[in-house]
Amino acid sequence: MKITKFEDIESWKEARTLTSSIYNLTRRAGFSKDYGLKDQIQRACVSIMANIAEGFDAGSNKGFVNFLNFAYRSASEVQSLLYVGLDQSYLEAADFKTNYDEAATVKKLIGGLIKYLKTSSH
Repeated sequence: MKITKFEDIESWKEARTLTSSIYNLTRRAGFSKDYGLKDQIQRACVSIMANIAEGFDAGSNKGFVNFLNFAYRSASEVQSLLYVGLDQSYLEAADFKTNYDEAATVKKLIGGLIKYLKTSSH
């Protein structure tokens, strides 16, 4: 399948799923009152999606890879912030694992796309 719009990119789709999950998670009692952490983890998720979308329109593989690297690092930030939520008892271990693993899936997909773009002559 040829990718014609950023919405076709698997890593963007997975990042959207992760973002929705994080927004639902941060609506819960403890998380919702920790405004700094809530804002930071939400921004990091949105950054993943935004950077994939922006990179798609960067005009070159090199430009796209630069944006994908930002998206990858934002996914790592989400994983790190999930630890804060866990340590503050804002989420259960199962919710931590689900969201952490989803962020890892996003990273894997982004990493695969980066590898492809670096070796592609398109």
